[in-house]
Amino acid sequence: MQPITRSRILGLTQKELRLKRSLNSQALIKRDEKYGSRHFKPLPVVLAKGEGVHLWDVEGKRYLDFLAGFSTVNQGHCHPRLVKVTREQAGKLAHTSRAFYSEPHGALAEYLTKLFGWEKFLPMNTGVEAGDTAIKVARRWGYRVKKIPSEKATVVFAKNNFWGRSIAALSASTDPNCYTDFGPYVPRFDKVPYNDLNALEQKFKQDPTVCAFMVEPIQGEAGVVVPSDGYLEGVRNLCTKYNVLWIADEVQTGLCRTGKRLAVDHENQRPDILILGKALSGGMYPVSGILADEQIMSCLETGSHGSTFGGSPLGNRIALEAVQILEDENLAENACKLGEIVRKRLENISKDIASEFRGRGLLCGLVINKDFAEGWDICLKLKEAGLLTRPAHGQILRISPPLTITKEQLEEGLHILTTVLDNYK
Repeated sequence: MQPITRSRILGLTQKELRLKRSLNSQALIKRDEKYGSRHFKPLPVVLAKGEGVHLWDVEGKRYLDFLAGFSTVNQGHCHPRLVKVTREQAGKLAHTSRAFYSEPHGALAEYLTKLFGWEKFLPMNTGVEAGDTAIKVARRWGYRVKKIPSEKATVVFAKNNFWGRSIAALSASTDPNCYTDFGPYVPRFDKVPYNDLNALEQKFKQDPTVCAFMVEPIQGEAGVVVPSDGYLEGVRNLCTKYNVLWIADEVQTGLCRTGKRLAVDHENQRPDILILGKALSGGMYPVSGILADEQIMSCLETGSHGSTFGGSPLGNRIALEAVQILEDENLAENACKLGEIVRKRLENISKDIASEFRGRGLLCGLVINKDFAEGWDICLKLKEAGLLTRPAHGQILRISPPLTITKEQLEEGLHILTTVLDNYK
């Protein structure tokens, strides 16, 4: 039996411990800031290892992860099954491009179409690429099926949406921090208020050139904004009535995060095009894609769309295992059950501290009163206490741990959170 050493307690191998001694968080952050370009504003923690719901920094301190890579590692960090298939596939065949067939491509497409109930799957890499693909397909459908005049196809988005930072995505944004000084923007992208069926119908009535409405079933980056009951059903009915494709952006809300396989399942609705990403990869390798039926997907002919890495053998094999893990481990059910614990605990927090709790399943947000504290400052205190997350829009603490989290681990994290809030002043 191996002796219990400090390195074993920290979860580090001897090799990792030797490397750790040569590193320092402050020096690594300084190097990053000197040579790296601006991206997010990171919390001042340098992570070196992840396992399940835990992360370790380069000094060996362990944290509970309440962000899950923005809902990407639903299966937990470095899930053993994902590590195994990644090693196996990378050692056998990692990349070919879609210039050739490979076995994992058809295997993933068959599994996803049968599981979710659409006829075709088109793989890409990142969520923003999948969103762009959905818009391309919808525009092509608008011209070839709906017979919209050339160059006139309009795509409507909900205000306060977020689906990435490409030129197309920022053209759809209503956040000045996202779009300012990046124009000219993609034309014929219109916006309507989120969770407002009357505004959506008025737009459809007034503009026969609308080919698609793209919306998140729950707005994530906007601060975990959950729509009124019946909104998704209303969207479905209006899109059918006015012959408009409904594109559901489930990059963050899909794959069990909200307590169902898909967030649209809470109202038993079926969009025309479904966008998946993030947890489709299990955090191991970027994988995204869209699901739609033959009539829509066949609007793309050979050569009209493609991707060097989209649909790679490595990505497809990982994605197949990632979704099978969600199913085998009943992670939607776990998210539903534990999400209720989060709700009951955080809805009772003093209104002087937090004005509102939002969420469904394990996609949650706690709105911190600005008079009480800045969300960033709370996250710094949480980091010191051993819990990692980030604020959305400054004041909304994200609560989205890996879906593999246990009740005991969740209770530990909520205890850290509530203790930090109670003792903040």
